Amino acid sequence: MTDPAGFFRRDHEDRAADPLIAAHKTHFPKADVRRLRYAYTMAERYHRGQTRKSGAPYVTHPLAVALILADLGMDTTTLAAALLHDTVEDTDLTLGQVHAEFGEEVAVLVDGVTKLDGSKWGDRAEAETFRKIILAAADDLRVLVIKLADRVHNLRTLRFHPKPEKRRRIARASLELLVPFAERLGIYVFKREMEDVAFACLHPEGYERTRDAVAGSATDRAARLDPLLEQLREALTAARLKARVVSRDRHLFSLHQDRRMPPISPADPPRMGEAARVTVLVDGDAADCYVALGAIHGLWRPMPGRMKDFIALPKYNMYQSLHTSVVTAGGEVLELAVRTPQMHRIAEYGIISQIQDAAQASGTHARAAAHRADLQWLRNLLAWQAHAPSAEFLDSLRVDLRSAGIVTFTQAGDVVTLPAGATAIDFAYALDTDTGHRAVGALTNGRLSPMTAPLEDGQVVEILTAGEAGSGPPEMWLESARTGHARVHIAQWLADRHTETTGLAGRRLVADALATRGENILDLESDGTMLQLGTELGYSNLEALYAAVAVGVVTVDELTGRLTVLQQREAEEAAALREDDAGE
Repeated sequence: MTDPAGFFRRDHEDRAADPLIAAHKTHFPKADVRRLRYAYTMAERYHRGQTRKSGAPYVTHPLAVALILADLGMDTTTLAAALLHDTVEDTDLTLGQVHAEFGEEVAVLVDGVTKLDGSKWGDRAEAETFRKIILAAADDLRVLVIKLADRVHNLRTLRFHPKPEKRRRIARASLELLVPFAERLGIYVFKREMEDVAFACLHPEGYERTRDAVAGSATDRAARLDPLLEQLREALTAARLKARVVSRDRHLFSLHQDRRMPPISPADPPRMGEAARVTVLVDGDAADCYVALGAIHGLWRPMPGRMKDFIALPKYNMYQSLHTSVVTAGGEVLELAVRTPQMHRIAEYGIISQIQDAAQASGTHARAAAHRADLQWLRNLLAWQAHAPSAEFLDSLRVDLRSAGIVTFTQAGDVVTLPAGATAIDFAYALDTDTGHRAVGALTNGRLSPMTAPLEDGQVVEILTAGEAGSGPPEMWLESARTGHARVHIAQWLADRHTETTGLAGRRLVADALATRGENILDLESDGTMLQLGTELGYSNLEALYAAVAVGVVTVDELTGRLTVLQQREAEEAAALREDDAGE
């Protein structure tokens, strides 16, 4: 790291980065704070003169993003990249300069979160930016972590944006794309905050009703909940468990989503079981969590079908807990989660907790923790994103990022997580594209079922396939497929087959026209003449050229006319070459 502008000599003049330094040293006492202070100074210099919608200097935004991440325990490299994350996009600082001053890791992270230029990409800019982020996140998930922290701060300051429609657009995009990414990474602290801010922006009346109802009923709810929590603590102690029992109110958006009719309001506040979430933190291992679950069920009656084991079968985002719902002696319904403190850290902070642990243990392996090849949802996105046109990419991404509502199994016991409403079509393509193309039927729990029927949680699915070639997916499958992976590959197969069929029809038209001229299409294909014609017309292969002829984009007369010109040109060039040879 160099200091060409002498920034370190001015270090004493500007202490704006001190809160960031202090927060970072809480988690990393031996961190290279000179590197962080230098990153802040670079950001301040290049953003100088720029302001936020609030009127504050622009550098307050990257500083706030870095501080959010520092409070959560992210490593020094991530914080430096957060400070610089808007410089390449909004200032004269180049990515090459970032690489030279701060190294490859910081440069890769900054590049990953840098939006594509809307003036160059037009309507495709947003879709292609998200495609770029996904590709960068496949190598380093810290790209997504910085992007999420960036959006959290933008939402915190959303009220300063003067245009209501722009505020609603940002809030809506946050709910549809950024919140699901936070959930997929297990960063629930981001998810809850983004949902509540977006809720307040998109549905201000519903937000205020829910907020006032929760606040107004808090005292009564605590009076009824506290004795129950004390009973639970006594039951856990009797079971010889060391455990801490904590409770929190659910965030407002979650309450609103769960009870639409009648909506929550001060006149009809949430019931205790609706608003309160009780967590039992067991000082032990997974086996002790099951003992605690038994103690809970011994104290209160469990509700049938409401127990979920996310310890034996973790969620797609590394989340582990035992969930249960019980009815107390007084008729109150309580929802409880049981987990260890380590599971709790992952339940709140997800991938951030793992990156922090790696950085604290070695100081150098944060990038390794941020490159997780075992995240199935990310592999699924990578599998189809390259084949999705920009116009369809965001819609497919929204579908794929919706909560993976069901867990299904192969006959071998492998887990396949799918969004709610997914069908055997989605299951087949989740296994691999070839299986999807050759699928002809499905067995669910041993019984024959339609490929288009929605699957249910816990089903064992077997895909029946045709031979090596198969007939391919029918067009009607596009209506029943729910995942982007399935939809993109079905659409691609249908387009290829359409092009192939159309190409054969176009080739026959061209062959007939050439025959009237006394020429054979096979001869012109063999010597490269037809391919040369196609290239001049903007087609990379003969199949595409013939398909264009079949649908009338290129007429037969145009093609034969160009052929005549090409043949004349070649004849003239050959004649000129013979004259040159004769002159010698």
